[in-house]
Amino acid sequence: MNKRLSTALSAIVLLAFAGCAATPEPAPEPPPAPAPAPQALPKPPPPAPAAPAPKPEKVTTASTVSFDVDRYVIRPDARSKLDDLVGKLRNVNLEVVIAVGHADRIGSDAYNMKLSVRRADSVKAYLVSKGIAASRVYTEGKGKRQPVKDCKGSGKTKELIACLEPNRRAETEAVGSAVK
Repeated sequence: MNKRLSTALSAIVLLAFAGCAATPEPAPEPPPAPAPAPQALPKPPPPAPAAPAPKPEKVTTASTVSFDVDRYVIRPDARSKLDDLVGKLRNVNLEVVIAVGHADRIGSDAYNMKLSVRRADSVKAYLVSKGIAASRVYTEGKGKRQPVKDCKGSGKTKELIACLEPNRRAETEAVGSAVK
């Protein structure tokens, strides 16, 4: 029995030492750290206001043409001036053209009013023949109410007729915006 006891004790001691020699079991891995709480993304800045559209550049151009006594036919020198005006309007988004006819003081008020309207109408017809839209051209007659030159004398003398020439005119003004 002794022998059995000593064998049993030896087995226990061996088992005890054998348990000490074993590699330790790895510790279980700690649970993963919780994901960070989602952070609200910063709000993007409000969009910059759109740049204001550039304002169109206003363009105003004018021309004055003279007429012979008792006439409303456009003279060659007046055609040249009106052609220059039309050339300037090629690069303009045209809003309006206003042709205002005038007369000198020779003749009755009624006659000069009709003559001044005819002068304005002849300027309009010329501009339309050169490509200006008729719907953009307005006419008006002022008769002899707005002279630009005051001359002495009466009747139809050559001197008076020559002096009053600046009053026999059509003034044309065009307004629009520059084409970019």
